[in-house]
Amino acid sequence: MAVSAGRKPVMTLYSDNNCPYSHRARIVLAEKNITAELVAVEDHHLPEDLLELNPYNSLPTLIDRDLVLYHSRIIMEYLEERFPHPPLMPVDPVSRAQSRLFLYRVERDWMSLLDDLTGRDTSKADKARIVLRDGLIAVAPIFEQKPFFMSDEFSLVDCTLATLLWRLPSYGIELPAQAKPLLEYAERVFKRETFQTSLTEEERAIRS
Repeated sequence: MAVSAGRKPVMTLYSDNNCPYSHRARIVLAEKNITAELVAVEDHHLPEDLLELNPYNSLPTLIDRDLVLYHSRIIMEYLEERFPHPPLMPVDPVSRAQSRLFLYRVERDWMSLLDDLTGRDTSKADKARIVLRDGLIAVAPIFEQKPFFMSDEFSLVDCTLATLLWRLPSYGIELPAQAKPLLEYAERVFKRETFQTSLTEEERAIRS
């Protein structure tokens, strides 16, 4: 599978078909119209030749010629720097630092809950569900001010948050009416052609 047909891929992304970390890397590829071969890998069972390059047996893993990257945040920022247009981070250092801080908070406060949300311990899953739901409700009003996460432009923060919002049904989370600004933001992002391009069949099934 290639992000853009008809052009020779310049890199390969090994990706899980239903993982928010792999998904956000795929969104960046789509946003920047980067031609890449997408290789679906199930249950983090990387091919043997790739295991020698990625000691953590983790996804996503990006291969760009002799370069091997295996952390989704590093992959996203590498793609941003190598393919600067269209930009997914502010240009000036202060705004860029603020965006990195927003991204850190999304990862620390919400993405850190994923293991509990999808684990077998129902007690931990219930607690994580409440924390994520309450956190999203609390942040909803900020989307009345800007079309995207604290920004007029779509960014790496949105690439990350969108993957969580898309998966809320699979986490058993339904946001109330008071989260309307966030729900409207989610619909704007979901309708982006690039977001639709990034989805796998498994991910589409979440909201089919």
